[in-house]
Amino acid sequence: MKANHALPAAIRDLVWPSGLPSTVHVARYRLEVAGGERRRLAAAWLWLAIAALAASGVFSILLVAARAPFLQPLLPTVDFFRVALVVHVDLSVLVWFAAFAAVLWSAAGSERWLGVAWIAWLLALFGAAVMSAAPFLSPGVPVMANYVPVLDSGLFLWGLLMFGAAFGLAALRALAVPQKVGVLLTPDGALRFGLNAAAVAAAMALLALAWSWFTVPQLLDSKTYYELFFWGPGHVIQFCWSLLMMVAWLWLASLAGARVPLSPRVVVLLFAIGLAVVFTTPLIYLAHDVASVEHQKLFTWQMRFGGGLAIMPIAVAVAIGLARADRPLRREAGDWRLPACRNALWASLLLFGAGGVIGFLIKGSDVRIPAHYHGSIVGITLALMGLAYALLPKLGFPRPLSKLAAWQPVLYGAGQFLHIVGLVWSGGYGVQRKVAGAEQVLRTPSEVAGMALMGIGGLIAVAGGLLFAVVMLRTLRRER
Repeated sequence: MKANHALPAAIRDLVWPSGLPSTVHVARYRLEVAGGERRRLAAAWLWLAIAALAASGVFSILLVAARAPFLQPLLPTVDFFRVALVVHVDLSVLVWFAAFAAVLWSAAGSERWLGVAWIAWLLALFGAAVMSAAPFLSPGVPVMANYVPVLDSGLFLWGLLMFGAAFGLAALRALAVPQKVGVLLTPDGALRFGLNAAAVAAAMALLALAWSWFTVPQLLDSKTYYELFFWGPGHVIQFCWSLLMMVAWLWLASLAGARVPLSPRVVVLLFAIGLAVVFTTPLIYLAHDVASVEHQKLFTWQMRFGGGLAIMPIAVAVAIGLARADRPLRREAGDWRLPACRNALWASLLLFGAGGVIGFLIKGSDVRIPAHYHGSIVGITLALMGLAYALLPKLGFPRPLSKLAAWQPVLYGAGQFLHIVGLVWSGGYGVQRKVAGAEQVLRTPSEVAGMALMGIGGLIAVAGGLLFAVVMLRTLRRER
């Protein structure tokens, strides 16, 4: 690929670092992982992240049991389906994403304030354990609020508070002790800048959470209160997850043998663009009351129009790099990470892209909404799964079982794709979200077929998620 010398020098220097010859050298993005205490801290957070995914898989099995006629009477409460759903969602999204963010911040961070970091990990461990135990000890009333569903019981809320405080400490430490970005025009520096940007987005989400705490009226019913309480911070934290996903995409592309056609300075610019929109958060809180329709619409627009500004260019560049990857190089390298990282990356790009497209099809409150966020969330999850495989040797663990690690993203991604296709199919017929069983009112064979496809895909995805937990836990338990 030849450089276009007709471009103005300033534009050429922005896209490609100065001093390159006429042939454009595309970058390989890798991040050096720290050793010593920081590596042990990152490994501890990884243990917690994998345990949260494994526990969420157990609760997904309990979701099936809650719908089975002969098993349902054995469960702690009549409405155990929604109780288990709350904990499943919080463990598989909130705890998993937040813990993995702490993995990356710990592995690439400084050795300062390690005591604070270990306190954060202990708080997160106890918080996640209390949240998991609450359905059996004090289930309370399930509140299916967007972004963070909760059980309206003291035990669960204390667990959620502890975990939130732990994530806050981890994010604030990442800001107070930022990664050594060094020269931003290096691939390592660009990825470190992305991790710093994710920490800034997390801190802004914490600010939004505190703002909502003081401004949401206390006398509202539980459903309305938690919906308003998590609306602002729930939208803002998506920028943190998206930045982590883009870091994972670039890193996985290099591990998969691809050369991404983006210079580090362009990547830094895109990360900055992906972060910039979160700074409108205080303006939204100041402009409209937290209980107003305008407040909710502004946060929706913030995520809809600002969330994809950086994602689309990086996704296209990564896909081009994968498509043009040197096949003989892959064969000669003989690296076990190539198939695992490549499959996880392709599946992540496909699912996240599908979720984005489905977002434009949403009309009303049908099951196309969960199809949209299942695609987006699973796209992020697959990227982090692939990166988890690659991080194991860097954190002092053995390599995972290569064949299972290679096929697991394919199984999980295919199941989730069928799941969201079934939801979109059913949503076109008006099947409503957040209902189950007879409440779905499936009247036509097409509606039944759509939900059947959703169920088959969901079962395949559950198997793929459990396979990831099995591969990781077996690897973590093996001798180093």
